[in-house]
Amino acid sequence: MAYQFYESEETQLLRQAVRAFAAKEIAPQAFALDRDEQFSVPLTRKMGELGLFGMIVPREAHGQGLDYLSFIVAVEELARVDGSQAATIAAHNSLGVAPLFYYGSPAQREQWLPRLCNGEHLWAFGLTEAGSGSDARSNRTTARYDSKSKQWIINGSKLWITNGAAENTLGITVQAVTGRAEGKPQLTCFLVPVDSPGLRRVAMKDKMMWRASNTGELYFDNVRVADRERLGEVGQGFKIMMETLDNGRLSISAMGLGLAKGALALALDYAKQRQAFGVPIIDHQAIAFKLADMATRIEAAENLLYKACWLRQEGKPFQKLAAMAKLYCSEVAEFAAREGQQIFGGYGLMKEYPIERFYRDAALLRIGEGTSEIQRIVISRYLRR
Repeated sequence: MAYQFYESEETQLLRQAVRAFAAKEIAPQAFALDRDEQFSVPLTRKMGELGLFGMIVPREAHGQGLDYLSFIVAVEELARVDGSQAATIAAHNSLGVAPLFYYGSPAQREQWLPRLCNGEHLWAFGLTEAGSGSDARSNRTTARYDSKSKQWIINGSKLWITNGAAENTLGITVQAVTGRAEGKPQLTCFLVPVDSPGLRRVAMKDKMMWRASNTGELYFDNVRVADRERLGEVGQGFKIMMETLDNGRLSISAMGLGLAKGALALALDYAKQRQAFGVPIIDHQAIAFKLADMATRIEAAENLLYKACWLRQEGKPFQKLAAMAKLYCSEVAEFAAREGQQIFGGYGLMKEYPIERFYRDAALLRIGEGTSEIQRIVISRYLRR
């Protein structure tokens, strides 16, 4: 059989450990952190101590040495309780650490990975700008090479950068325009330490969702980085960024799947307790059918995502299914949060009930790391081939 529709003992133990951690450490704080829009360094470090930093990096490279499905399961279990904490781990692993491991030189790996896998520090992914979200080629941040000092001088700005302005972030992978080739911008990636002179980081506030996740605006004013901090070859930046996003789609899919499962669990528990017309509301067909639809879509989403993860682990083309999983899991998350909120009725509109936060958090999944519209474009291109 090509597929195994059961989890290994190791995966089950990981799932149980992360679920127990989320229930004990995250759930009691989630409401207050969301209300105060506070990123928690202590809680982030506890997730690191659990082994959730550098999960997909081999042990010989200072990581946890786990497979991609294990990483996805961990993100899923965090998202069952709080999307903000899941976002911190998902972004750090798939967007922060992964490019360093896959594209970094031996010296770059040795310089950064030990500190990014030990549970102490984060790394961010600087792609999006005010005028270039889905159109990632239209970045305006520039990097000019100074041959005399053998340094690159970076000017520009980035925004919506998860973990970008956190106090325990070590650096950012930044895409910048380094020239033009064949009439198109030449894009290159650089590793920029957060203590670089000329770099200013500002935490973005008043977000609707992921309010306990750190989101930063970054400003580069003649920031100098040595040529040894260039990631990959000159002109390879867009390829690095897009391949990184292919992997990132799996982790944000896991966030959608986890949120949907969490919403179902909340709604199911409430429907068993809340009574109307003399019986628990789960006994009313209108409510029972909502729960059935949620459960069915979640099952389909899980199978789609896990198949994409299996393909990636087997070294087979997974990009089309990653786009499908990102699209479908985000839409299932929104559906489950909306239907769950409907089951809660008026209470679902109150912040004291987690389903309200789930409803807000689901909105980001249709936009972040490639909108639903972009995913449909990607999928249709694969179908055209």
